[in-house]
Amino acid sequence: MPATAGSHLLIHALIAIIALVLLIARYRLNPFIVITLVSMGLALSAGMPPQEIMTAYEAGVGRTLGHIALVVALGTMLGKMMAESGGAERIAQTLIARFGERNAHWAMAAIAFLCGLPLFFEVGFVLLVPIAFTVARQVGVSILMTGLPMVAGLSVVHGLVPPHPAAMLAVGEYSAQVGRTVLYAILVGVPTAAIAGPLFTRLVAPRIQLPAHNPIGEQLLRSEGSSASLPSFGITLGTILLPVALMLLGGWADALSTRGSGLNQVLSFIGNSVVALLIATLFSFWSLGLARGFNRDAILKFSTECLAPTAAITLLVGAGGGLNRILMETGITTEIVALSSRFELSPLLLGWLVAALMRIATGSATVAMTTAAGIVAPIALAGGYPHPELLVLSTGAGSLILSHVNDGGFWLIKEYFNLSVLQTLQTWTVLETLISLVALLLTGGLALIL
Repeated sequence: MPATAGSHLLIHALIAIIALVLLIARYRLNPFIVITLVSMGLALSAGMPPQEIMTAYEAGVGRTLGHIALVVALGTMLGKMMAESGGAERIAQTLIARFGERNAHWAMAAIAFLCGLPLFFEVGFVLLVPIAFTVARQVGVSILMTGLPMVAGLSVVHGLVPPHPAAMLAVGEYSAQVGRTVLYAILVGVPTAAIAGPLFTRLVAPRIQLPAHNPIGEQLLRSEGSSASLPSFGITLGTILLPVALMLLGGWADALSTRGSGLNQVLSFIGNSVVALLIATLFSFWSLGLARGFNRDAILKFSTECLAPTAAITLLVGAGGGLNRILMETGITTEIVALSSRFELSPLLLGWLVAALMRIATGSATVAMTTAAGIVAPIALAGGYPHPELLVLSTGAGSLILSHVNDGGFWLIKEYFNLSVLQTLQTWTVLETLISLVALLLTGGLALIL
């Protein structure tokens, strides 16, 4: 048990976060090194035994990278095939034709909201980001004009809408009805995504100056070519939706087959996000590669060269996971939960507050939502709160607030969009906080009506 306790732990955590931001944003030190050093310093100052510090940090890094590294690698390969074949350009042209150039940001928010329903945020991001880059080039705008609405749509459905795992767990904890939760989540989620996505983007994007050179963006953009050489919209959309379909099958495995049967095991296996992305990437080697006239050497070149720019992303996401583990091992997250229990609030606000505090401490929306639901559900059930579906939404809203340097999504946005840490705070962090607050207000409004 750490020697430092109570409010001192929270002070140490606050100092650590401030030090992270200053060292990276103000003094421009390597983020991976800074996160590692600050994690070690926080553990020591909190009284964690020195011999346990690196074991905990490495465990956090390993657990995080075990999933994210695979998703980023496979998603980047799939994105590269979409770029080189012209598939991303075909989707971009279709979206622009349907929505118009002036409404390209609305198009990206819409497709992200729909495609993101069955996907984890990271999976949806790596699948859709090539389209965001291509639409931005076609329309002649900053990647922020298409990228921020996209991540807003993905984030809203990730935090609020079943069948995302955290939302489904919260549904169970609060004894809510799934169908009603989905209905309320869409009623709250659509205007929230519109406000935090396209509307906020129109305000902030012109104020952010990006470097002319974006290494990852160049990997996901195709050299200019004629429309006649592009793959069809159908085959391109089918390729990008293949992992979505496989994950849906995995989620419905128990409904489509007997639990434990051979078919059930196969459906569950192919529905795993990594396996689904692997199958889709292999399929893209044919649908967007061999079928488009590329030979095996070209496909090997594409799938290899696109990985180099992702090395920094995976290291940073892993370091964030290490920091999260230190926060948990030192007892800081426990202190945050204890702090939230001292406030006498309605279950709706309490669910939001506990999730928000857990999100700020751990960086994980999923951890924040599941932990908060487990804490607040007994209180809400004992008090007979009449709208458990709204508790799911308020808890999900809290789990999205204030993404910062201990969140893997923060580093994905920073690296892919080639932002500085300060610019990421000004765009992504504000966007996530806006989603959280708007969703809470709309959920409160629903509570007054129902």
